[in-house]
Amino acid sequence: MSHFLKRLELNGFKSFAGRTVLEFPAGIVAVVGPNGSGKSNIVDAIRWLLGERDAKNLRGGKGEDLIFAGTQKRARVGVAQASLHFENKNRFFPVDFEEVVVSREIRRDGQSKYYLNKSEILLRDLIDFFARVRLGSRGLVVIGQGDSDMFIRATPSERREMIEEILGLREYQLKKADAERRLKNSRINLAQVTALIEEIEPHLRSLKRQTGRWERRGALEEELRALENAFFGWQLAELAAKSAEVDARTAVHERQFEALAKEKAAAATRQAAVEESQPEERKRLAVVKEEIAGLMEARNRLQKDLGRIEAQVEMARRAPAAGNASRGHERKTEHLLDVIRKVKDELEAALDEEPLGVLAAVESALEELNFAIEEAGGAPDEDEKSDAGAAKEAEVPEELRRVLVRASEDVAALEGRIAALRETERGLEAAQEGFYASFKGAVGDVQQAQAKIDLWERTNRELLLEKERVDLRREDVLHQIGQAGRRAEEFREAAPGAFSGDSAETERRMFRLRGDLASIGEVDEALMKEASDTEERHTYLLRESEDLTKAIADLETLLRELTEKIAGEFEKSLGKINDEFDKFFALMFGGGSARLKVPKPKAARDEDAEDEGDAAASAAEGSREGEGAEEGSGEAERPQGIEIDVKLPRKKISSLDMLSGGERSLVGIAALFAMVAVSPPPFLVLDEIDAPLDERNARRFGEMLKEFSRHTQFIVVTHNRATMEAADILYGITLAEDGSSKVVSLKLEPEAAQ
Repeated sequence: MSHFLKRLELNGFKSFAGRTVLEFPAGIVAVVGPNGSGKSNIVDAIRWLLGERDAKNLRGGKGEDLIFAGTQKRARVGVAQASLHFENKNRFFPVDFEEVVVSREIRRDGQSKYYLNKSEILLRDLIDFFARVRLGSRGLVVIGQGDSDMFIRATPSERREMIEEILGLREYQLKKADAERRLKNSRINLAQVTALIEEIEPHLRSLKRQTGRWERRGALEEELRALENAFFGWQLAELAAKSAEVDARTAVHERQFEALAKEKAAAATRQAAVEESQPEERKRLAVVKEEIAGLMEARNRLQKDLGRIEAQVEMARRAPAAGNASRGHERKTEHLLDVIRKVKDELEAALDEEPLGVLAAVESALEELNFAIEEAGGAPDEDEKSDAGAAKEAEVPEELRRVLVRASEDVAALEGRIAALRETERGLEAAQEGFYASFKGAVGDVQQAQAKIDLWERTNRELLLEKERVDLRREDVLHQIGQAGRRAEEFREAAPGAFSGDSAETERRMFRLRGDLASIGEVDEALMKEASDTEERHTYLLRESEDLTKAIADLETLLRELTEKIAGEFEKSLGKINDEFDKFFALMFGGGSARLKVPKPKAARDEDAEDEGDAAASAAEGSREGEGAEEGSGEAERPQGIEIDVKLPRKKISSLDMLSGGERSLVGIAALFAMVAVSPPPFLVLDEIDAPLDERNARRFGEMLKEFSRHTQFIVVTHNRATMEAADILYGITLAEDGSSKVVSLKLEPEAAQ
């Protein structure tokens, strides 16, 4: 058995004031109870949850009538809620849930909400959701009380809609109605757009004539701007690159100065060190030269004085050696000898000292010798004069001779000392030559380092001059850019070497373009804006026209495809339905025949016009409900309705109006089961459609319910015992003491049911 509808939950809906839950297992569920107990409210709740909007179809005058109104013993409630739970393990609904719950609530202020698995949705989305699975509030899934002959009473177009819904074609009909509505709107929009284009085009042509020369100005400005971008951008880029190059060279050059300065400082340090060593050697050389000069002078004087001493000694040798003269001469000679010995001793002591000491000793000795010689060489007294001849041939004393020899030797030693000083002088002079060479080299190094610095300074001046030339050229280019009304920031993207034209020719071309722009004059911005806006709108309208034309073509194609699909599916299924309809009709009536047929267009034209009026009224009513009609009447040719042709056994009729109430119910039930046999829905809700049947037909009805319950779930509201016997579960509805509906359930075992 099929198990699709799981349970129904009610709270505050019509007579069900409190929370009420009805479980629906597989098979047949019968709802029984006395009249007025609220049995049909269960059917109304299911119809309401399937998307019914019209309160009249729910046996109410307005939406507020669906809310429990209260009784003398129980207060009214402010909101009505209902939920319908579906089994979806086999993914009958196109959602990834094993259970689908559709909920709906309405409040007394008229606010209505719809939920799919606790997510709020719109009513039109709910209707479309059910249409995809062949469920709906206006088909044959829910047949209300007194509607057993609904299929007979319906117009041909309504019959076709019922068949299409139970066949699952309702989804395509909704798509077709939506496509027809969009097609109609697209054609209206296309006509409006075409009218606007025809209105704009003459004005646009006039504006183009007026703005033609300004358009040329725009082209000239664009060309001028492109030339300026290329020319000035190239110049600025080249100058920037040149400036960067000069800066880099200057930076490298400045780093070289540090090495040159260090080199010069090192050379100056070496020169200073050489100069530091100069004064000591030069002082020593000066002292030696001074000593040599003093010794030379002392030697000369000593030699002169010694010559005089020798002369005196020679004279003494010739003087007589007798008498008083001899004694006086001896005394002078002895005094002179004493002086000489003293000088000798002083000179011997001085030779071991420094040259300056020797020089001082020599000078002192000379003074003493001169003084002694003067005394010895004075005028002789009378005794000396008388004895002069006698002493002429006298001998010089040996001691004096030795003194003279020793004095001569001292003079020779003095000359040796002078020779030694001469040798020291020559060594110092040789050392001075090395100093002069080192000093000259140090001075040369300083001069060479200074020459390098001078060369660096000349190069630095050249770099500064080159940098200044680049800056002056840049200032000139910036001045030209300013005169052209541009800013330097606009040319930052240019790259060096990007300009390949002739600079002079480019400048002449820019000058001519500026002259041409000046001759054209200023642009009327308001007129240009109007022309631009008008052309933009014209382009937009042309694009809209193209889009609408394409949309119309696509919608027409879609309508043809949907029409062909609906017609093909309908025609294919109609033959099967007729076979089942004829079989069930013969079963219900004990013979006869019945069939459904599509009338010819001419025969159905007047009736279809009446159907269109009904659909328009329904759409207007749906619009008042705020949801919009899910059934749209389009511009495509409407399909023909369904006529019923029956032939009763032992009775001849010419129209369905000649059938009795019971016969109409039997025909309707036969048609219902014929459609269920061809396309079984997941469940059917039947509200006392077996009421007009007699006992025999009621049993046949119960047997058919059992037969079809293998594929379809049935919820049946009935008073008929035969129908109750066919049910698997009985729900009894009764009124509680407070005036609300109350549910009592009874599950029937197969034996008990029998």
